[in-house]
Order: sequence, then C-alpha cells, then structure tokens
Amino acid sequence: MTDNKTIDFNIVADDCLIATGADSEKVISFLEGLKDKYSDIELIAIFNYFLKIEYNADVLCWLIKNLDKFRDSSSLEPLTNLLLMKDYTPNASYDRDYYTNVRCLCAKAISNLKDHSSVHTLLYCLNDKNENYKVRLSCADALGRLGDKYAVTTLMDVVSDENEKSVYIRESAAVALGLIGDIRAVDSLVGVLEAQNGIMNKFSYLKEKVVEAICKLNPNKNSRVFNALKNSLSDENPQVRINAIEALMDYESDEAYELIKNMLTDEDDEVKRNAVIALYNIYGEAFLNEILSTEKYSVVCRDEAKNILENENDYE
Repeated sequence: MTDNKTIDFNIVADDCLIATGADSEKVISFLEGLKDKYSDIELIAIFNYFLKIEYNADVLCWLIKNLDKFRDSSSLEPLTNLLLMKDYTPNASYDRDYYTNVRCLCAKAISNLKDHSSVHTLLYCLNDKNENYKVRLSCADALGRLGDKYAVTTLMDVVSDENEKSVYIRESAAVALGLIGDIRAVDSLVGVLEAQNGIMNKFSYLKEKVVEAICKLNPNKNSRVFNALKNSLSDENPQVRINAIEALMDYESDEAYELIKNMLTDEDDEVKRNAVIALYNIYGEAFLNEILSTEKYSVVCRDEAKNILENENDYE
C-alpha cells in the first residue's frame, strides 16, 4: 500500500474525475475502485480531501456515506465545513438547496463521530430559522444521537416555540430530548401537552413524540406530569393514548394502574391491545386469566390475552 504522506490527492482526484462535472455514476465507479488500491487510513484521507473540492451532490453523498462507515475523527472538519457551506463555492449550475440532502447526511455523520465539540455547529444550524427546514430537522436528530446535555436548553426552547413555522422541527426536538434523557426537559414537554390537550390537528404527531419522550425521561412522582398523561388518555389520537399507557406503567401506583385498566374499553382496538400488554407486564399471567375468564371484556382484549399466553407457552 502507498504511504499516506506520498499520496498526491490531486492526481487521484483527476483519475477519479472529481470536480469535473463528469457523470456521477462514472465517478462513483472510480471511487469504488480505490478501495482495492488503498488502505482504510488512506481512503479516509482521500475522501476527506474530495469532500472539499467535489460539487456534485450524488458524489458528495457517496463520499459522506462511506466516511460514515469509518467514523474517523479527521472527517469532522470537512463534514462541518460542508454542513455550514463554509468556504465552499458550489458550481454555478447549482444553488444552495441543491445540497440539502448532502448537508443532512453531514449532520448525521457528524453525530456518529460522537465528538461533543460539534454540538455548537449543530445548534447553530438548528437555531437559524432561515435555514432549510430539512437541514434543521437533521441537526435536531443529530443532537439527540450525540446526547450532549449542552443542547437541552435550546431543544426545550424549540419544542415549546409555538411560533416555530415547522411543527416537524418541534417533533424532532422532542425526540432529541427523550434521547438525551435530561430531566430538565420535563416542564417544557408537559407544557406542550397542556397547550395542545384534546386537539386533533397538525400537532397530533407532536403530542405522540412528547409523550414518548416523557416516557423515556421517567419523571416518577411528578404530579404535573401524571395529570398531563392522565389527560392524554382521552386524546383523540390513539397513538397518544398508547404512549400515555406506556408512560403510566412506570408510576407503580394503583391510580395509574386503574387508569390503564379503563383503557380496556377504549374505542380503538390497538389501544385496547396495548392496555392488555401493559397490564400483563404489571400483573403477569393472572390478569390475562382474569380477562379470559369473564365475558365483560371485549373480543379484542380476550384475543390479545390468549395470544400472549400462547406465545409464552411456545417460548417455554
């Protein structure tokens, strides 16, 4: 293999038709061929260099995906510069939006490097309301995967911002808060539920993600959270009700368990099934046998109880 220091990147770039405007499939075929010629360390250096000079989006996406497989710290700088479009002059044929998917992949690859110094870059893009919303979404997702608690305050502001034009950004912020797992986020998340309680509109999926995040944070013995989850059991969105059931399981209180039992008569079959599963996790097989031994429960509940017992017996 070639010594990394002796590689002439410009010659390799010329051989691969990098930054020439050549057909992307042809360029990528040349790039694939490099894998048989160079070591992983050398490929990382070559691909990092190509990120700085290539302008075809398809080729850039290929480079980012392959660098993401290596997850080498040396890729942080070129990935960051490309995400920010810093010192980057696209070909005159393309505008900034042409690179949206490229930049989204950059955000994901950056988070996979697990370098917490990148949190500032990701927050910068997330906070820029003039930025492409897909890029902002990707940065919110990346902050969740990175798991840096420095991002919590900003994510709390985003999820609570009713002036945010894209509800999807708020949803991604809620998911990120759940992944980071900082209990400070609870008040902001509960505030969203309180503001949107009972509303079946474009915020429906946001409520799903908020309840899911609360479940991950597991804020037991918090009466405000408990009341918000209790109210969520009557939400018009079945998935919100299902997520609330899961969250209430962790409360380990008779009141929480009674609320879950009430969901056995829910109008939605999937909600009923999840209530049966939750109560099985709480009480064990005894509760399933109770469901099967009385006619007061619906066919859906009885069938789910029967399925669980059969699966348990098959496992044994």
